[in-house]
Amino acid sequence: MLQHTVRATRIVIGIVLIVLGIVLSLPLVPGPGLLLVFGGLTVLSTEFEWARRWRTYLHDQFRRLTGRPPHG
Repeated sequence: MLQHTVRATRIVIGIVLIVLGIVLSLPLVPGPGLLLVFGGLTVLSTEFEWARRWRTYLHDQFRRLTGRPPHG
């Protein structure tokens, strides 16, 4: 029972962070929107493979854009 509650809590927190991040990423709205989206994907990646793939993709794109070497 407790495992289901913890999993549901992670899912809800991850979705809230992603939605809040998308809202804060809109033009003319100051705030750390993309950081919240990445945080939401990090929380969801503990439960879902698609979130893990998106997180890895965004992390690699960030590294490419900033000129840092890839992780690994």
